[in-house]
Order: sequence, then structure tokens, then C-alpha cells
Amino acid sequence: MASASVLSEWPPALTNAQTDELTLLATSYAFSTGLIYLPPADRQPFAPESAINAPLALFPSPLPRSLFEHARNLQGIYNTLYARIALDEEFLDRIMGTDNGVGKVDDFIGQLWTGWKGLRDRGLAQSLHLGLFRSDYLLHAPPNEAPSLKQVEFNTISVSFGSLSERTARLHRYLYASTQYYNTSSHLKAENFPKNDTIAGLAEGLATAHKAYDNDKARILFVVQPGERNVFDQRPLEYHLLEKHSIHAIRQTFEELSVSATVDPHTRALRVTVSPGLHPDGFVEISVVYFRAGYAPHEYQTPTDYQTRFLLEQSIAINCPSIALQLAGGKKIQEVLTQPGVLEHFLADEQKWGTAVFSQTELRELRQTFMGMWGLDVGSDLLTADLSSLEFGKEGFGVTKARKNALSLVLKPQREGGGNNVYKDSIPTFLDQLPPNERQAWIAMELIVPPNGTGNYLIRAGGGNQPVAKVEVVSELGIFGWALFGRVGLRQSEAGWLVRTKGKDSDEGGVATGFSVLDSVLLIDE
Repeated sequence: MASASVLSEWPPALTNAQTDELTLLATSYAFSTGLIYLPPADRQPFAPESAINAPLALFPSPLPRSLFEHARNLQGIYNTLYARIALDEEFLDRIMGTDNGVGKVDDFIGQLWTGWKGLRDRGLAQSLHLGLFRSDYLLHAPPNEAPSLKQVEFNTISVSFGSLSERTARLHRYLYASTQYYNTSSHLKAENFPKNDTIAGLAEGLATAHKAYDNDKARILFVVQPGERNVFDQRPLEYHLLEKHSIHAIRQTFEELSVSATVDPHTRALRVTVSPGLHPDGFVEISVVYFRAGYAPHEYQTPTDYQTRFLLEQSIAINCPSIALQLAGGKKIQEVLTQPGVLEHFLADEQKWGTAVFSQTELRELRQTFMGMWGLDVGSDLLTADLSSLEFGKEGFGVTKARKNALSLVLKPQREGGGNNVYKDSIPTFLDQLPPNERQAWIAMELIVPPNGTGNYLIRAGGGNQPVAKVEVVSELGIFGWALFGRVGLRQSEAGWLVRTKGKDSDEGGVATGFSVLDSVLLIDE
């Protein structure tokens, strides 16, 4: 196959002079267009004083055109699926709750679920949910098989690098327009560099929710981490919202919101206090709460941080995501979706969804993106918990299977942000130390087998003056989407894409955590 040949022979060879020139052009373009990070610091200054280039791939990475389009076509189904999961309280209670679900053994999930349950018992004021999503895939290419797409995970909170991925796609188009990449490959043609409008796509989701709130004077709240280095990925969304939709935004951390945020007892409107010099009322009303923080336990340092999160959700502001939607993005949900009949329940039940159902062909195509998965607490049916083994502290079937197949597995907890998984030969020792009552919080997933021989030239963050590394790599494709759902039904759209590339010897794939670089797509034909 032509595509397999291209994948195994990538990247084209460069002379030292060509490598140096492309590196200079790439890093200069990065600084000129905001493809940058704040540099590491014990404490970031109030206003940015310096920046470094984001980590970059010098060439775009090849991907079969049919698989790229297939991933984009699947996004609408995934948007719908996770919207419906978030609305199914009984399902989330059973899988993620503290009675018999993951929240029983995972304190972070338990805290979120308990807070959400309390809000439901008192009555939620806002029935609308907004999701900005990203579905991540790797090429799966076992020996003697054509490459296919397999899903790594589906992200429902703080999906990042939408803005920088758009800029990276533009960078590679610029390098091609500027140099033609020195005619090093016949595949490097203008029509093989797909357009990427992720900023407009994600901003459209936020703007749609803002308009549904129906108060032009309200603002969108970005909940951010203190000392955020990835601010240049976030700010372009604010600028686009203002320039194209006339929507203002405000940024605050959990700590700041613990003091500034209040909910009007009569209208349930969310208000954030600001200096009278910044706004004559001394506060702004919030239409949408957009979380670029709040996805990991370390961000909830005190009970006050959880209470702040719950305060935001008890208002009439539309949360992106709601707690329900954050729980829907758990790895345990991803595993349960592989079980018989679950996709059919959410996507093909005409009695429940009427005409808004998907065909068996569409369900089969979705299911074909799944790798094999099971919970560590399950018995031999790989479905139900092995309660006897858990009760007596024995090694049940799920653990034994994971131990036996360790070299072809990854173990995943209910965490986002990278650096949390356990891979291959590290698995047996980890299982030896894992308390039996915590097995329910972990899933085992068969490893995706990427193509052999694909490489690229990688530039480290702030590494323009360091030698470019030519290494064998693995590239991960992410498809962005958004969905606004609840009392108004469902509005959803695909919203662009990203590529993250890492050295093949690296298991994790997070750019912000330092494991990978930003990249883009070069479409190739079979």
C-alpha cells in the first residue's frame, strides 16, 4: 500500500543547511504568530515578560486521507453519545457514584459525584450543558494489516491546544509555501495540507451557549490555573469571541473565585466581583463557565475549592463542562461503552430517541475505533465485578488477565492531564502494590500498535538554538467538537483538529506535560 510505504519512509532527508533554515523559519514564525509558551518559573509575573517557542515538529505527519475524513465524520456521533451519557443520571450514578461505582474507591471522583448529587437533590437551576470535546486517536497498524483508527480517549474537560494546533497547521503551510520543503517529497503539495479552523470552531460552541443564556451583557468566565504557562492557547478564544461575536470574557482561578463569585438567591445568576474601576456595577454576570482547570485532584487543594466548583454549578450559568459531563469523560465510562448493548442503548433505541438514532453501520464504525478494555475488578465474563475476590483480597480474573498480558497493555485511572497511566513491564509491580479495593478505579486497555519507521524532526520548547532531533515517532490525531444540549435538544458540530507527536519510546502523549510536540497533518492517498 502506498500509504504504508510513506509512513515507513517519513520524513524526507534534509541536509544540515536545510534543517538549520527550516528551524530558523519555524521558530521565527512561532514567535511572530503566538505559537509560544510562557517559560518555566517558580512564579509567573503578573504580565508576561518573555516567551519560548512551543515544542514543534518540522514536517507535518502523514495520515491516510480516508482515515482523517473518517475521524471527522465520527465526531458528530461521539458528540451525541457523550451528551446523552451526561443526561443519564441513573447510568452515571451506577458507574461513577459512591454507592457501587468508581466514586466508592476514588476520592476525587467521589467528591465530584457527591457534590453533584447534592446539587440535584436541591434542584439544579440550569438544564443546559455545554461540552467542548476532543476525541484522540492513534493509527493502529499490526503486521500485515492495513492501518486503522483506534481511540485513545475522549476528553470532556479542559481540552487544550485548539488555538496552537491551528497555528501549527499554518506554520507547516508557511514552511511549504516558503521553501516547498526543498522538493524533498512528492507528497508535499498544497492540497495535502488540510485547513484547520479550530479557534472559530471552539468559539462557536461557547458563543452558541452564551446566546442561549440570552443576556448580551453577561460574560464568559474562563476558570484557569494559577501561573498558567499555556495562556497563548487560551487567549485567542477570548479574542475571537470579542471580535466575531462581541462577547466579553473574564479569567479567574478557583482561589480568586472563592472570594469573588456569588449566586443571587432570587435569580440564581452567577456574579463575579470586579473592581468598580473595571466595571461600574462592581460585578459582572456570567453566562458560561468554561473550565480550563478543575480536571485533576491537585487543583482542589482545600474543601473550599470543591465548594467553589459546586457554587458555579448551582447557578443558572451554563457550565462547560457540567459535573455530569466531566464524569461522563471518565476512563471507566470509556470501558463500559465497549460492553454489549451499551452503544445501542445510547444511540439506537428508537423508543427512547425516536428518529434521532444511528444506523447499525454507524455503530459498527464507532465500535471499530475501540480497543479491548476491561476493569481490573471484573470476573471471567469481563463485565461484572468479582465480589468474592475483592472480599477476600484475592487476585481476581481482571488482575490475572492484566498480569498475563502486561506487555501489550496500558492501565488507566480516572485522571486527565497526562502522566497517570501504567505501561507494559511496569504493570506487574504496580498490580502487586494496588490494594484490592482500588481495582474498580482502574481499567486495562490493549495497546494500540502504531506504524513502524515513521519519523520526524522535533524542536523542543524553547529549543530553537539546540540541535533538532530526528527520531522515530508516534502521532496522535485529535478531533475537536462541541455540543450544547438539555432542554433545547442537541446542537453540535465538529470543530477542527490537532496532531501531537512524540518519540516512539515515550508512552505518554501530553504536550503541556513535556512528552510530545505540536504537529499537523499531511494527507496521503492509499
